[in-house]
Amino acid sequence: MKMHLDEKIWLTISFGIIMIFMFFTGYQAFALDMAPPSNKEIIDPQKVDQTAPFDKPGVNKIGENEYEVIMTLQAFSFNPGNFEVPAGSTVHFTLTSKDVVHGFEVAGTNLNAMVMPGHIQKITQKFNKPGTYLVLCNEYCGAGHQAMSTTITVK
Repeated sequence: MKMHLDEKIWLTISFGIIMIFMFFTGYQAFALDMAPPSNKEIIDPQKVDQTAPFDKPGVNKIGENEYEVIMTLQAFSFNPGNFEVPAGSTVHFTLTSKDVVHGFEVAGTNLNAMVMPGHIQKITQKFNKPGTYLVLCNEYCGAGHQAMSTTITVK
């Protein structure tokens, strides 16, 4: 099969562009640590209440304007429920589910995660703007799914 020169040029350019995209994606994933979470940390979903740190869910101050929220998601509720943090705070969320797959979305931010039973999900958000942020479950989790919400108050 004989290829025309124009076909060879376009194939070479296309292959080069694909290789450049693959290089940049690999660079971002490995050198800049921008890869998606790998769910390396796992726990027994039947023993969440006996497993640290989920045996004591809540909001803990861990530094100057830095907080850690240990949260469990279960049948139509978040534990802890409504909580407050000061404006300008960086909040590190450590999440797990006790029963089924849940979603964790904070309206008005880009914070969005899927929380699966047996896996620990860690995400971080800085809350600069004061206000009340609605937290929703955005993964259908059963008949009471529409009622699964809480709030984060930033003062």
